[in-house]
Amino acid sequence: MDIIPLIDRIGEAPTAALFGLITGIVFGVAAQRSRFCLRAATVEFARRMMDNSVAVWLLTFSTALVWVQGASLVGLLRVEDARMMAVTGTWSGAIIGGLMFGVGMVLARGCSGRLLVLAATGNLRSVVSGLIFAVVAQMSLHGWLAPTRDTLARLWMTEGGTNMNLLTTLGIPAWSGFALGVITAIMAIVIARRSGMEYKRLVFGSGVGFAVALGWVLTYQLSMAAFEPVSVTSATFSGPSANTLMFFLIPDPVLNFDVGLVPGVVIGAFAASWLSGDFKFQGFDGEATMRRSMTGAFLMGFGAMLAGGCAIGAGVTGTSIFVGTAWLALLCMWIGAVFTDALVDQAQGRGAALPAE
Repeated sequence: MDIIPLIDRIGEAPTAALFGLITGIVFGVAAQRSRFCLRAATVEFARRMMDNSVAVWLLTFSTALVWVQGASLVGLLRVEDARMMAVTGTWSGAIIGGLMFGVGMVLARGCSGRLLVLAATGNLRSVVSGLIFAVVAQMSLHGWLAPTRDTLARLWMTEGGTNMNLLTTLGIPAWSGFALGVITAIMAIVIARRSGMEYKRLVFGSGVGFAVALGWVLTYQLSMAAFEPVSVTSATFSGPSANTLMFFLIPDPVLNFDVGLVPGVVIGAFAASWLSGDFKFQGFDGEATMRRSMTGAFLMGFGAMLAGGCAIGAGVTGTSIFVGTAWLALLCMWIGAVFTDALVDQAQGRGAALPAE
């Protein structure tokens, strides 16, 4: 992949932003049409349904594994260079932050990625929740909440100054990640067929996973061709949401992959919803719903920054390269969401409205 002519033409920073925009558009279209959401999948699992949302999540997860691990096997990506893998991880952050994020996404009725997609389709509840998520994420990164996040993160860190590569640590062959993706994809297809899911939704679900792989490959190739250091990263919505917010608030902002990613998701989701006739303005049902959503957004914002990623950043992007703390964070997100649904929604008889809204 020769991207040097593009870099020479528009520059390194605009190229990074362009790659983020492309990744975001693919993600936005695929996520809107597939209704991908970790929250919806965990709620179905908690209620022993194993229906469409579980199938979509498993297919996204497996597709990301297949494409990313396949790209690594053929030399299009070196996972050791990924930003997530090259920095010290936090086990305590993954546990505490993952649990907080799981609780928050059930209260907000959508994970952070889903809120961004819904906001682009006219859901004003998601606009408010998404802004709170972004502000809290920024506060957790550089603001008043940063000392608390740092204290909790330092309780239990990974050793050696880097994160843990599960494949390397466990001594598992490199091709096993690809094989796991294939097996999980078969499982997802079986669940989808049993639930009667339409073929198009299945295809778009796999498109979300492909967007994750696309981001990894594009940023890696840029890092190989650029003169200045470039972070090898992909789709995530904790840091990028905060960075995009600050991009429009501070003088002399800097273009990068994150700044292109979030607008790309909005553009892709808006276009997909408009063309399919799904675009519709919606608001809060009442004060109780608003308080619940705002609380959930706050927990997700802090939890994502503490865990090192959101439902996409840790749950799909990080796990696709077998970052140890990302797998732990994903597990804790599931646990937090399942228990919250059982203790809050099921206990109050809220059995309807399973999809993220």
